[in-house]
Amino acid sequence: MTGTGGEEMGVQAARSRALAVLRVRSRALAVALLPAAAAVILVAGGATGHLTGGVWDALRWVVSGLALLVLAAAGAVALVVARARPAVTPTVTVDEESAPDLYGMVRDLADRLDVPAPSAIALTPDCDSWLEDRTHPAHGRPPPAPEPDGATLPGGPAPRRGDAAPVLVIGSPFLWWMRVGELRAVLAPVVAGTGPSAHPDIAAARRFIRGLDAAAAVVSAGGRRGPLSRAAYGGLGRVVRLLLRGCRVHAAEMERGVAWAAAERAQAVDYGVRIVAQEQVGLAYAGWDRLLTRVALPAWRMGRWPARLDVGVVAALTELSRRDRLAEGFASRLGERPACDLLEEPGAMDEAVSLLAARLFHGGPSGASPDWSPVGWDDYPEEVVDRTWRTDAARLHRVLDALGVRRAAGHTAPGTGGPTLARVLDHLTTPADEASPGALPTPAPATDPAPATAPGAAPTRAHAAEPAEPARRAESPGSAEPAGGDGSVTRTGSPADAAPRRPPAPAYGDHDTHGGHLATHPHVAQPDAAHLEADLPGGDSDDPPGHRRATPAAPATPAPTPTPVTAAAVDEADDDDLAGTTARGAALAAGLSAQLAREEAEASVTGAGAPDAHPAAVAPTAGPAPDPALWDDRALPLLPLQPPRTGREILTAHVTAMVCCAAMDTAGAVPGLDWLDGPSLLFDGVRAADLAPSVLTLVETGDPGPLRTWMTELGIRPEKPVRLV
Repeated sequence: MTGTGGEEMGVQAARSRALAVLRVRSRALAVALLPAAAAVILVAGGATGHLTGGVWDALRWVVSGLALLVLAAAGAVALVVARARPAVTPTVTVDEESAPDLYGMVRDLADRLDVPAPSAIALTPDCDSWLEDRTHPAHGRPPPAPEPDGATLPGGPAPRRGDAAPVLVIGSPFLWWMRVGELRAVLAPVVAGTGPSAHPDIAAARRFIRGLDAAAAVVSAGGRRGPLSRAAYGGLGRVVRLLLRGCRVHAAEMERGVAWAAAERAQAVDYGVRIVAQEQVGLAYAGWDRLLTRVALPAWRMGRWPARLDVGVVAALTELSRRDRLAEGFASRLGERPACDLLEEPGAMDEAVSLLAARLFHGGPSGASPDWSPVGWDDYPEEVVDRTWRTDAARLHRVLDALGVRRAAGHTAPGTGGPTLARVLDHLTTPADEASPGALPTPAPATDPAPATAPGAAPTRAHAAEPAEPARRAESPGSAEPAGGDGSVTRTGSPADAAPRRPPAPAYGDHDTHGGHLATHPHVAQPDAAHLEADLPGGDSDDPPGHRRATPAAPATPAPTPTPVTAAAVDEADDDDLAGTTARGAALAAGLSAQLAREEAEASVTGAGAPDAHPAAVAPTAGPAPDPALWDDRALPLLPLQPPRTGREILTAHVTAMVCCAAMDTAGAVPGLDWLDGPSLLFDGVRAADLAPSVLTLVETGDPGPLRTWMTELGIRPEKPVRLV
């Protein structure tokens, strides 16, 4: 069944389910009025002389009192449902003046579909598009709906709020990656949904369900200060949950019917192009997911936010087109007009959406500040990658100082006490007589140079107290894990790696996912795209855009000085994760985890991790910005990208960062940015390979042999001091 018949069937199914939802509301109202009706009958019977006597008089008082209580409770529930603020997605509003071509395309599409045009257009940092009702009074002034010429007369009645059409929310990656024709085809079934949404019964049912949902949120966040308040919220919660259970099935079927009707109506518009455009939807999602978890997240953690994320999506998918067969048709699309040309100022809109993405996925402040500043893609390797690695290396040496590890290795020249890679290798190397995995490292003798007085000492806590870089205020992105074995920095547990249909990400160094065997140099790999077929689905990816990321537990107040790691600290670490490491590695991992927890505790109070901690110091960003009426900073970040890292992951990332610092300072390597895998180490413009397996061998077994061989072939000098932040 297609065409008008299928569309009518979808509308009829949605309307019947909407009436079922409204019947639930009517039954609830009838139950609330039933005691009052009984009281009216008793009072009328007494007034007419039919129901007289002591028993009837007592019953009249009891039923009347019960009716008043039930009416008062029902009125309170109705008031809460009516006044509760429904949830609205934070977006960046696109004014018609800033995108007349986009508004014109949407209105022309609505005319062809013979449906009302959306009242406004907004952008979201997500790979999805939908219609959103924002007619509730808490959402501000309703946008004026376009009226035909002569439809209204001067002085006539103003349009009601409930008559306003829904807002069209468009995923910003679609605008930058898709062509105009593809975007039009993708938006056709979405815009077609304004027709069923305008039906009075469907609109009333949706308002009722949104009110119940908002009331449930009020109950969950309500006060619990006294017995009366707890009883009131408890009763309200039971009523709301009962009504939601009664509407659940009908509401789901109603939305399914609306989608059915919209899809049937949109078949007549660009149907063939829509099939091709759906492939680009999958590509855009894959590139956006990869860009957030492996490129943007490291920058956010050090207090920098990439100001051109949507441009980065195009660069990432262009790189993918060179590596993977999923983007074979990309070259033929270059001659078509990109959808971002429909915006008057795409750069300003991209910056606003990038800041919104940082707030949603990381919880950053609402504007630029000294501790939360934008970064361009040209400056990313120097401002993010280099400073990230050096920040992690400095943290690693501070923890080694707390453990009492010698600053100068035995084979180094006298007076060399700076932060060296040799110090890390010597400490993690397992001696032949150390076999127990639970033993802690032996403290260094008292004759070792003191950390605060040793020449060229690594930064200590006093150094950390100096005016800090943004990386001090949030977890450093350089603590990212190496991707495969190429030395580039990636994350595990990201949506791109954790999707059910994709293979699990390898452990640190388990595999060389970029095919180092194809490189012209035995330790420098050319990019290989075979692995991207599994990582980046090109079609109907329906994975969630992010996963919950819990903040590691941290003390309420930051400790003034580093605390030496004890056996208790090691016991508190993840025993299963650290079971495969050496005793020294477990102790060092516990110390790094504790240090990161302290830094995150500091950042949550004064750094970029506390949204709007210093409103007076926050400078507004130029261009459009999210509507403040849609924000609830207490809930940020709404979509954390990553779960907490384990101790072994943290240790591996810090050792990798130290190796990269040594490579940059002694072998001429430079930091780089890979659009698909994030921060990477470059030798003569080519990504380094085989680093991750060597680091993992050192961390898990205490064997530095493979890593030393790798460094020797590339000319890295581990005994030379490196520059830290």
